[in-house]
Amino acid sequence: MEKKKTKLTISGSPKKSFKNLDSSKSQGRKTVIIERQSSRPSGKGGFSKQFTNKSISTNNKIGSNFKSNFSQKIPPITSDFEKRKLAEQRATKKLKSKLDVDRKPKLGTEKRQVKLTVSRALSDEIETRERSLASVKRARQKELKNINKEENQENSKPIKRNINIPEAITVRELANRMAEQSSSVVKFLFGMGVTVTINQTLAADTAEYLVKEFGHNPIREEKAEEIIKKIKESRTENLKNRPPIVTVMGHVDHGKTSVLDVLRSTNVVSDEFGGITQHIGAYQIESQTKKLTFIDTPGHAAFTEMRARGSKLTDVVVLVVAADDGVKPQTIESIKHAKAANVPIVVAINKCDLPDADPQKIKNQLLEHELIAEDLSGDTLMVEISAKTKLNFDKLIEAIVLQAEILDLKTDFESKATGVVLESKIDTGRGPVATIIVTSGTLKKGDFFVSGLKWGKVRAIINDKGISMNDALPSTPVEILGINGAAKSGDDFIVLNNEKEAKKLSENRAEEKKIGKNPLTFATQESAFTDKSTEELNLIIKSDVHGSSEAIKNAVSKIKHDEVKPKIILSDIGMVTETDVTLAKASNAVLIAFNVKPSKEAKKLAENENIKISSYNIIYEVLDYIKKRMSGLLSPDVKETITGTAQILEIFKVSGAGKVAGSKVTEGEITSISEVRIIRDGTIIYTGKIGTLFREKNQVKQVSNGQECGITIKDYMDFQKNDTIEAFNKTSTERSI
Repeated sequence: MEKKKTKLTISGSPKKSFKNLDSSKSQGRKTVIIERQSSRPSGKGGFSKQFTNKSISTNNKIGSNFKSNFSQKIPPITSDFEKRKLAEQRATKKLKSKLDVDRKPKLGTEKRQVKLTVSRALSDEIETRERSLASVKRARQKELKNINKEENQENSKPIKRNINIPEAITVRELANRMAEQSSSVVKFLFGMGVTVTINQTLAADTAEYLVKEFGHNPIREEKAEEIIKKIKESRTENLKNRPPIVTVMGHVDHGKTSVLDVLRSTNVVSDEFGGITQHIGAYQIESQTKKLTFIDTPGHAAFTEMRARGSKLTDVVVLVVAADDGVKPQTIESIKHAKAANVPIVVAINKCDLPDADPQKIKNQLLEHELIAEDLSGDTLMVEISAKTKLNFDKLIEAIVLQAEILDLKTDFESKATGVVLESKIDTGRGPVATIIVTSGTLKKGDFFVSGLKWGKVRAIINDKGISMNDALPSTPVEILGINGAAKSGDDFIVLNNEKEAKKLSENRAEEKKIGKNPLTFATQESAFTDKSTEELNLIIKSDVHGSSEAIKNAVSKIKHDEVKPKIILSDIGMVTETDVTLAKASNAVLIAFNVKPSKEAKKLAENENIKISSYNIIYEVLDYIKKRMSGLLSPDVKETITGTAQILEIFKVSGAGKVAGSKVTEGEITSISEVRIIRDGTIIYTGKIGTLFREKNQVKQVSNGQECGITIKDYMDFQKNDTIEAFNKTSTERSI
C-alpha cells in the first residue's frame, strides 16, 4: 500500500496568529500564550482577518510526538474564564518549582546584583556585593552600644567619697553628701532600732558610723569656734607695738565724766575730738607720740555684757575713786569685774583739791580688795589727780603708758584683721552700722568678715573723727558699713579670705546655735550610767551691812543637794543698781535684796527686762526662798496607785454610745473619773480615761468589788473578751530640799 500524505486543515477564524504559533513552538509544551483581543475594528494588517480555504501541511521532519499530540483532538478554549484558570495553574506550578530552588543553601557572599547568564558564569565576572551604608551604620551603633555597656558597668561600681561631717547634720543632708537615697539611710536607721525622719538631726558620732557603713570615708568638720580660734592665733613674727585700750570706770559721783573730759582735752594732735563719744563711744588720743584708745563706758552695763561673752578687749582699767567719799559698793563691783577679766588696774584718786580729801584713807580702803599702792610696797599704780585743776593728769597718762609697756602689747599688723564689736545700730540711710575696735591685723576696705551670726563686706571705714579711711590699724576704734544685720555688743569680728568662707562660717554658727542644743544621740552603756550634770541656781545678793552678807553666804553654802547647787555670783553691800539687774539678766540669776531697796533706775530696768527683785528682812526667809527656787529645778515625784480592776466578760454595741465593755469588778472599785489602762495577755494596750459607767442601764459614778457594769473608754473601742481594765490614780509630789 502506498502511504498517503496526510493533510491537516484548520478552518474558521484562528485564535492565534502565525507569529504566535511559531513562538509557541519554541516555548515548549507547558507554555500558554494568551493574547488580548483588540477592541479596535478590523482593518489592514489586523489579526482578525478570515482565513477560509487555507491549509497547513505538516512537514515530514516533525517528530512523532508532535504528530501524536495533534492527532488527539483538543477541545478549543473558547471562554476567558478557562484561559485565566489555565494560566493560574501553570503559574502555580512555576512558583512551586521556584520555591524548591530557593530552599537550596546559598552563600551569603554570592549575592548577585544582575541576572546570572551562562556567559557571565563562565567568564568569572561574579563579584560580591559591597555593604550598604545602613549596614555599616548598624554595625557602628552596635559597637558603641557594647562600649557604653562596659563603661556603665565600670561606673556602677561603688565610689568611695570623702564626707565632711559637722557636729549636727540632718538625715537629708547626710544622704545628699553621700549621694545616697534618703530612704536608704532611714531604712538603715530603722534596722538599728532608731525611728527618724529625713529632717531629723543626727549627732556627729552617729553620722560618722553611718558614713562608714555605706562605704565612704568620714571627715569630721571643725567647729566654727575651732576655726575662729585658729584664725585668732597670734603670729610670733613681725610683731609691732600697738596702743593700749583703756576703760575708765568708777562711781558716777566720783568725777569719772570730768576725768574723761580732761583726757579728751589732752589731745595735742587735733582739736576735733568732741564728737567721738556721740559717734562710737570710743576715741583715740596722742600724748608724747604715744597713742591711747579710750572706751567710754557709762556705768558697768557694756563692760558686764562683754565679760559675760568672755571678751577681754580692755587692756587697762582706770578706776576713778573720789578722795572725799571713799570706796563705794559700785567701786568694789568695778574691781571685781576687772579682776574677773584679768585686767590690770590703775587707780585715779580724784578730787584731791578739796579740803576734806584724804587720799591715804582711799589707799587703806583699797587694801581690803587686794589693791596695794606702790608706796605701800605693792604693784598697783595710784595717781592723785584733780579734774577741776587738771592736777597730775600727765602722771596719769604716764602711768597708763607705763602699764602698757609692762604688758608689752604687741600684735601682727600684716595679718587678717580681728576685732570686737562695741555696739551696733541701724542708721537711717546707711543701714546697719557696727562700731568695732581692731585688736590685730589691718582692716581694709573691701574685706569680707564675720561678726557673730552676721557677715558682710567692708564698704566704708569711718574713724572717731567722722573721716572716711581706707584701712584701720590695731587698737583703732572705727565704724563699719556693709554688715547684713545688726551685730550684738561683744561679738567678735573676723576677716576672711572671700565671700564664700564668710558666708559658710556664718551659716555654720547659725546652724550650731539652732540645732546644736538637742541632737539625736544613742544611749550607750557608758552614757546611760554616767552622772548627769547638776543644775546651778545663780544668786546675786545685795545686803545692808557686811556682816549680813557674810552670814547669808555662809548659810547658802551649807545647802547641799545631789541635783541642784547654789552659786553666788555676787554678794555685796548697798542698794540694788542697774549693774546688778544687767548682771542678773546676763547670768540668768536670782536677784535678792536684804534690807535694801532698789534704785529708781534699777527698778525701771528690772520691769523692762522682766527681772524680779526679791526683798526680805529676815535671813531665814531668804534661805527658804533660795531652797524653794532650788526645789523648782527638781523634777516632781509621780506616784501611781491602783484603785481597782475589772474583767471584760462580753462586748455590747449600743446605739449612740458605741461599744460597751460588759465587765465585772474583781478588785477594789472603779470610779467615773479614774484613769484606766487596758491589759491584754500581760501587755498594756491602751491608757486613757473612763467615758461612762453603766449599772443596770443607769449611769453611775462608782462600781464596787463584785458588781457587774458597762464601761466605755474615751477614744477607744477595740475591746476583746477577757481583757483586764485596771483603774489607777496619779499623785504628783513636789520635791523639796
